[in-house]
Amino acid sequence: MAFRSIAFCTASILALSLSGVARAQDAAEADTTASQVEEEIIVTGVRASIVGALNVRKESTQIVDAIVAEDVGKLPDNNVVEALQRVTGIQVTDRGGGEAAAVTIRGLPDPLTTLNGRNIFTAAGQSFALQDISANLVNRVDVYKTRAADQIETGLAGQIDVQTRRPFDFDGFAISGLARGIYNEQADSYNPNVALLVSDRWETGIGDIGLLVNGSWSRTKYRNMSTTAGAMVPFATETPPAGSGFVPLERIFPGPDNINWTPGLDYGLPAAAGSTLNINGVDVPYYLSRDAVFSSDLYGKRERPSANVALQWAPNDSSVYTAEVFYAGFRGSTFNSLQFSFVDWWGNPGPVELYEGTNIVKARTVDDVYGFNSGDFATNKTDSFVYALNGKWDVDGDRGQIVADLAYQTSTNKTSFIALRTDRVADQIVVDFNAGGGVPSFHFDDDSLLADPGVWNVAELYDNANKAKGSALTLTLDGYYSWDEGFLRRIKAGLRYDDRKASTFVREQSAGRLGVQLSTLPEGALFTNSGFFDGRADVPTSWVLGNGYWLHDNADEIRTLYNANPANNLLLSDELSLDRVFDIGEITMSAYALADAEVEVFGRPLHLQAGVRYVSVNTKSNFFNRLDGGALTRASNGSEKFLPSFTARYEITPDLRLRFNYGETLRRPNFGDINPNYSLTGDLTNVGYGSGTAGTADLRPTHSKNYDLALEWYFDRDSAIYVTGFRREIDGLVVPLTVREYIPNNGIVAGATDYFAITRPVNASNGVLKGVEVGLTYFPTYLPGPLDGLGFQGSLTVLDSNQTIPMSDSAGNITGDTQSDFFNVSKLSYNATLAYDKGPVSARLSYIWRKAFLHNNEARLFANPIGVWFQPEDSLDLQLTWNVTDRVGVTFDAVNLLKSKQQNYYRFDNVGDAEKYNLGTLLLARTFAVGVRFTFD
Repeated sequence: MAFRSIAFCTASILALSLSGVARAQDAAEADTTASQVEEEIIVTGVRASIVGALNVRKESTQIVDAIVAEDVGKLPDNNVVEALQRVTGIQVTDRGGGEAAAVTIRGLPDPLTTLNGRNIFTAAGQSFALQDISANLVNRVDVYKTRAADQIETGLAGQIDVQTRRPFDFDGFAISGLARGIYNEQADSYNPNVALLVSDRWETGIGDIGLLVNGSWSRTKYRNMSTTAGAMVPFATETPPAGSGFVPLERIFPGPDNINWTPGLDYGLPAAAGSTLNINGVDVPYYLSRDAVFSSDLYGKRERPSANVALQWAPNDSSVYTAEVFYAGFRGSTFNSLQFSFVDWWGNPGPVELYEGTNIVKARTVDDVYGFNSGDFATNKTDSFVYALNGKWDVDGDRGQIVADLAYQTSTNKTSFIALRTDRVADQIVVDFNAGGGVPSFHFDDDSLLADPGVWNVAELYDNANKAKGSALTLTLDGYYSWDEGFLRRIKAGLRYDDRKASTFVREQSAGRLGVQLSTLPEGALFTNSGFFDGRADVPTSWVLGNGYWLHDNADEIRTLYNANPANNLLLSDELSLDRVFDIGEITMSAYALADAEVEVFGRPLHLQAGVRYVSVNTKSNFFNRLDGGALTRASNGSEKFLPSFTARYEITPDLRLRFNYGETLRRPNFGDINPNYSLTGDLTNVGYGSGTAGTADLRPTHSKNYDLALEWYFDRDSAIYVTGFRREIDGLVVPLTVREYIPNNGIVAGATDYFAITRPVNASNGVLKGVEVGLTYFPTYLPGPLDGLGFQGSLTVLDSNQTIPMSDSAGNITGDTQSDFFNVSKLSYNATLAYDKGPVSARLSYIWRKAFLHNNEARLFANPIGVWFQPEDSLDLQLTWNVTDRVGVTFDAVNLLKSKQQNYYRFDNVGDAEKYNLGTLLLARTFAVGVRFTFD
């Protein structure tokens, strides 16, 4: 992130407050507010960024939390998602690969993502991958918890608006930049992160002209290491009853039509000692044991080039024209070295050890077990562009304004995946599914054979690719007029037209066993990893498999080897083509009107804002059935909705404010969720049927009614405490519904079958999300000497969620319903930052923690239960800055100082015993960075 001098830091706070108000108040009111802020708060550095964010909240009509440039640049954050994790009510998940990748606001995962107020997206998706926005390009990020009629209607969670820099943010010439070297301890890699901003403005005969160019590039090499105990499924005991048909310790599969037991139970089969299943009229006692153990050693690399260019022209004092281009790119590759072994019944079982008082197997020995290794190589490339023209014209001095905005954006994403399996039968495996701390321990009779290519057979090949692209042409026109006195203070209205297009393409091909030993493959085709899990688990640390890098670079060579078998028919690179999946065109037209009013109540101002937004959406789709020669299915649907909003902000005292907001928002279906055609996977686990997904063409938007009530006390010039209660009543939540279907002639080679468990999204659930947020910013003014400059910023969020999810039989008939938490919602989370800013030194120590949460549901293929929960997560991060001069600073950053892990587990009978029901453990990287930044203006 580029930095500027102390003088500009102060100016940034004023600009921040002004722009935060601009969404909800008129220009005259914003100017008054700015002068008040200038009189109240004159601070610099880290403290300035925290106080600036506080003033955005204070002066906005909506409930808004913000991150300003100093926040993003001075904390050890490489992208917007990482910077957001310290905002009240924000929770982040999926921290693998050395960064956070997913964000929720108050537990909801679908925030509207905007760039300078414009809706942005990645490829054919409905939202933008915020982690692809470099923190170095960001001027400010606003998180809107509530919505007004003049904001885009989508996103139940709220809105995240990323604002980039423009030349009129500066008084004249400015150049700033940074260079950081980041050491990833787990990957033992050194990674660059550089950025440069150049801006200037000139007074000419045709008015003021400004030009800004800002670019950023980063590269990260990372390593993800995880080890996992597999799904928990039933086995017969050592002494199955006569007539049951089972032999000792045989696995009990669900059987045709689930006659033995039903997979996909929300809380699993009973785990009490002596529990039985009635099979063929016989009560059969069973054990619950894991079916497998496996380890993943993933080597990844990503690059993120990004840039924004802005040209501004102000021909006079009452108009400004802006032309800008924004680009965000992503280049990624991963090589996953997977070692997998069944711990199952293969006709030669060994002894088992149970947890006391349960039927759960803690440890066991199995002979003659089947296992496979898989070398998986994937690539991912994204290019997203936004081109925009904007004009602002003042009306009647500063009483009114008209804003016109024209934007065109394109985004393309391409992925590829190639994987080579090798397999063998090992003499014996000994496993403790939880040797301590939720981590399994396992070894073979001779672990050294894992790295011997002579004992591994070349098995299946998987070869896939995808492409998605999207574009949008968007025109908006807004205008307002304001008054200084009277009840009615401002009226505002606007129109928005958006023409969105999206297309996706796919190639899927696979081949069966090659029937040779791994050692016979060409030179370079083999890879042996080492040092797995950093000595933090009692598991094998090395194994041999197909080299993913070689597979990617020599894909045609391996395809040709497989094509020597007449049963295979893999396309070669010069013949490769992607099948079209869908083309979608969606036109959205919306209009809004709102009014601001003010009245005195008990001698204090009560600010009111009421509005309504009308939105009309028409979607036309073409779907292409790959299983039927690309047969075309057309679909068309539309919807209309009026969405009211109301906000009241009452100043009980000059420092105590009460806010109430009511608003309605929508979540539109993902385009992939309305594609009715199948995507199939064969029976790879020998359960008797494969799995697959398909969309639902008539899926409707999800609708939410949102209530917020906040009390805020600004008890000092740069300190405040606030409490917010909120409730979301959500109708038409999209949940998965699984149906067993007969699909012959499907082209499946690996795991060939005609039966599949197909999961489709349906609007079959309603839910309520409610909670309380508490935030505190405190910079004491009484601390002596060197402690002066010490401050604290923190927040706590308590959430409660409940959704009704339908239950169905194998034919897809609804048989009842069950209650579930929302995904990725921690009931409790908090963050605390200790900040210090005095003289040339500034520092932050930040700690983040969130309670255990339901992360996802596994496929209802055989899982028992389906819900996967994550253990509590935390992170301790440190940042230090030494300002060598007013223009040059040296930085040191450290992330994940505690070397935290990411762990997940099952819940049986709704009991979260992670010791008995542990699943996977992923080591999270610790990183250290040293950098230098400079500013000249």
